[in-house]
Amino acid sequence: MLDKETLALRNQRLAEAYHTPAPRHRLRRALLHAFAKLPVPLSQRASAHRLLLIRPDHLGDVLLTMPAIQALRATNPYTELHALVGPWSAEAIASYPEVDQVLTLSFPGFSREPKLSWRSPYEIAAAAARHLRRIGYGSAIIFRPDHWWGALVAKLAGIPERIGYDLPDVAPFLTTATAYQPLHAVQQSMRLVERWCGPLPSSQVHYYFPVDAASQAYVDGYLQEWGIPPSRALVCIHPGSGTWVKQWQEDRWARVADTLSEQLDAAVVFSGGDHELAMVRRIAAHMRHPACIMAGDTRINQLAALFRRARVVLGPDSGPLHLAAAVGSPTVA
Repeated sequence: MLDKETLALRNQRLAEAYHTPAPRHRLRRALLHAFAKLPVPLSQRASAHRLLLIRPDHLGDVLLTMPAIQALRATNPYTELHALVGPWSAEAIASYPEVDQVLTLSFPGFSREPKLSWRSPYEIAAAAARHLRRIGYGSAIIFRPDHWWGALVAKLAGIPERIGYDLPDVAPFLTTATAYQPLHAVQQSMRLVERWCGPLPSSQVHYYFPVDAASQAYVDGYLQEWGIPPSRALVCIHPGSGTWVKQWQEDRWARVADTLSEQLDAAVVFSGGDHELAMVRRIAAHMRHPACIMAGDTRINQLAALFRRARVVLGPDSGPLHLAAAVGSPTVA
């Protein structure tokens, strides 16, 4: 057995080793810092009234950025707000009227596809920058704190003002580097828009997702076909996630679903993507009570409408759970 002092020293060394960049990362950082010092001509079309919002992440983090974007719109009604996001979150952000234009890009490292070569991320960056340069932006906000690639694209695009967090790989490409603090994702995004909005009290920060009437009608009709009237209480379970690490045992989901069905006298509805349909069917097969399966049959707006009807939404930590919170439903993650 290790005594306390030896254990503390060992843990300190492990932490230092974990946070020490690998040699190839140190080399990349040196090259990025050198490249950041090279002059890049500004876009001839740069417009002070056109702002680029860069967020490469998937659904959950994109939703948590929306309060900042809504604050931008409220204080800058005549500024064009263009969002550069992955195709995986384009539908969600396009649902917000505050965003004027949604541009999509399969961000390296976020597309969940292996990169073709070590050069491909930089080739994609150069191509994306050429497109953005033709549009012309006066400012860009890199909302993901550690996203040096997005900051690189903004610099290559000749955007005069580039705002993000003062992290080692990101800061060299920025014109305004905000000191990083380990805050909630909503607060982190809000800090980056203070240059336009000023600091806002929490009472003026709103987190919501707009549900349209067509999506609500689709969900109501779907549930009616399963014999679930609008008056029936719903428990929604979204058991899938973007990574296997967050998955839970299927038989346990079935036990929870049966228990809640009995205790709340509620219909259980399972949601998910096409690739999660087989898992959902296995969970439903373990249950004693019947369950409605909507996996594979909802888009983002329809999923939001479903969650809004639920008494509670359960699932692993994932984008859909953030969506449920955004429509005001209680969640258990």
